[in-house]
Amino acid sequence: MNPISLLLIPGARPSLPLPLRLRTSASAPNSARAAGAARLAPARRQRARLSSPVSAVAAETLSGVEDSEGRFDWLDQWYPFAPVCDLDPGAPHGKTVLGLRVVAWYDRAVDDWRVFDDACPHRLAPLSEGRIDGKGRLQCVYHGWCFDGRGSCQFIPQAPALGPPVHKNSKACVASYPSVVQNSVLWFYPRAEAEHRDVLRRKRPPFFPQIDDPSYDTHIRDIPYGYDVLVENLLDPAHLAYAHKGLMREPPANAPDVLVTGKLRSKEDPGRYVLLRALPCMIGVVRFSFQHP
Repeated sequence: MNPISLLLIPGARPSLPLPLRLRTSASAPNSARAAGAARLAPARRQRARLSSPVSAVAAETLSGVEDSEGRFDWLDQWYPFAPVCDLDPGAPHGKTVLGLRVVAWYDRAVDDWRVFDDACPHRLAPLSEGRIDGKGRLQCVYHGWCFDGRGSCQFIPQAPALGPPVHKNSKACVASYPSVVQNSVLWFYPRAEAEHRDVLRRKRPPFFPQIDDPSYDTHIRDIPYGYDVLVENLLDPAHLAYAHKGLMREPPANAPDVLVTGKLRSKEDPGRYVLLRALPCMIGVVRFSFQHP
């Protein structure tokens, strides 16, 4: 099974599919009570799992995923959320990354970006539809619950002021993922358990020095598509002059419509292809490489 397909979100919960297994017997059912218990058992297991962080459910779901060359843990990777230049620090931003619905927001208390599950633990309202309140906390748009940068609930407007501190209950917390800004891009690590809080000491996001080099031009186009289309796109040089217009030299106005006339493999470097175009000024070299996320 495709590992990505295991990360699709079921209807109302920003979580991963919960495999519910029923034991069946070849013999005839003994009683209606036994059949009823078999139907209720999955529901109990599902309710128990809903109280776990999304990443914890994902880890359990993906624990058996292997490929021909060994095990690949999709959740032991850093994933880009967005370039920070595209993020407004005055509002939360929601995205779906590998089937996980997450929200990024700027925590003024530490001057840094945070990434949470995009679901309030109260009624599962998307926190990305909320706001940053006057104290710099992430506030749910539904009932006004407020969360700090660690995901701890700091304020429940409906709770009595002189009553018990219900906002300190662990069930009122939202999962907070490790995050870091590198290459002017916000990255997050999709595991919220306590043992992964210091994951930066063990593993960092991939570093691209060219992004921080002012001599390089950066071009971003945000298009929603899957990794399979991305791989095909990387192997398709015919789109470069159009999808990345402005990054390549423009042909003269009288240039023919068909620019590519041939393709040669370099003898010195088998991974390099030279595209022979109709005009000498359009001769270019394109190198392709792909690294898994």
